[in-house]
Parts: sequence; structure tokens; C-alpha cells
Amino acid sequence: MAFTRATGKHRRPSRITRTTAQVASVAALTTTGVVGGLAAPALAADTAAPEQNNLSQALSIGDSLADRIDAQAAAQKKAADAAAAKKKAEAEAKKRAEEAKRKAEEKAKKEREAKERAAREAERKRLNSFVAPVSGSYVSTAYKASSGLWSSGSHTGIDFHAATGTAVHAVGSGTVVEAGWGGAYGNNIVIKMNDGTYTQYGHLSSIGVSVGQSVTPGQQIALSGATGNATGPHLHFEARTGPDYGSDIDPVAYLRSHGVNV
Repeated sequence: MAFTRATGKHRRPSRITRTTAQVASVAALTTTGVVGGLAAPALAADTAAPEQNNLSQALSIGDSLADRIDAQAAAQKKAADAAAAKKKAEAEAKKRAEEAKRKAEEKAKKEREAKERAAREAERKRLNSFVAPVSGSYVSTAYKASSGLWSSGSHTGIDFHAATGTAVHAVGSGTVVEAGWGGAYGNNIVIKMNDGTYTQYGHLSSIGVSVGQSVTPGQQIALSGATGNATGPHLHFEARTGPDYGSDIDPVAYLRSHGVNV
């Protein structure tokens, strides 16, 4: 028994049905000889056209895809080149910044070292400098002046005019070797200077240093007065080759040889 399908008024044959029918029609025409000498080339041409169209379409799609690939590769290369250039520029900028920093640090170091050398030189000069024992004063009694006031018959130092309580300064750098009562000198201080000479400060009203203490030029060491064998307040100053009495040298010449104007 055969089954048939109704083809209602509004129903079209399916795509499969249409294709099958077309194939069957072509086969029938071939069998009956209707499709002959002229029909065969026409059929061949008709059947070859879809292949040629497909090939052209494939070639067109291939060219378009290749163009897109080339464009993508070019864009990627351009991005890579830009990234490399940026990285190189950043590296060069960093190198320049580091070089500038290094030069700035070297300059600062040299300036700092120069300042330190200048400070050391200034301190060296200061420590090697000499000052007057009493600021703004003058010599009231000269060296080797004759008088019965002194046991030796002459003055072994010089006197600087100074009221009681006037500041007395170390004339240079040295170490205190005596600080206390000195007989006729009253309260006195003896300092061994760094050059090996000695200086003495007599008739002091008070003493501000102790034995063994280091002093520097201009440092206050005492206050002037009139202790010991003195007729009034003043500072007795001596320069000596040794620590003891009798080794005195001209104190004015001593101070002037060290740049002090007296």
C-alpha cells in the first residue's frame, strides 16, 4: 500500500522535494535524448558556473582576510615599536636623571669638603693666632723699667692699664701649668704656649682656669686686680722661655712677633 501526502492549496513543496524533482527532470531528459549535442555544452556551462563563482568568492574572501591579517600585523608592529621607543625614552630619561643627581651630589660633596677645609683652616689660624691680654688697653709700665719696687731692680714684664674686674685673656693657645697664689705676683696664672714659650698673668682679682686646662687665643682666664706687690689695679704680663722667674724676655717684642699690635 502506498502512502501519499496531501498538497493542500496553500502548501509549497519543500526544498528537498524541489531539488529531487529537478534532478529527476534532468535525468529524464538525458535518457530520452532530448538533451543532445547542443544541450550538453549548455548544461556543462551551467554546471561549471557555480564552481567558478565559488572559487572567485573564496579568492575574494582570502584576499580580504589576508589584508586584515596584514593590517593587524602592521598595527601590532607599530604598537610594539611605540612601546619600545617609549621604554627607550624612559630609560634614557632615567639615565640622564641619575647622571644629573650624581653630578649634583658630587658638587655638593666638593662644596661641603671645601667649606670643611676652610673651617679647619680658619680654626688652625685662630688657634695659632695671638691677641692682647686685655682688650683696648695700653702698656702703662714698660719692660725693664727701673724702680725699687721690684726686687731685681727692674721690671721683668709689662703692665697693662686695667681696672679691677677687667677681663684677662690668654694671648694664645696653650696649657695652664700654674694657677694660684704667686707671692709678689699675687694671684697669677702661667701658661705653657703651644710654641714652647710661657706667658704669665699677675695681680689677678680672680682666677677662672685650673692647672692642666687647655686654653685658646682670646679665652677669658681671669679678672684683673691688685693682689700681691702692686700699687694699684693693673695686669702684669710676662713672656718667658721657661716656667720660672728669671727666664723673662721682652713681652712687647714677643707679642709683636705674633702679630699683636701693642
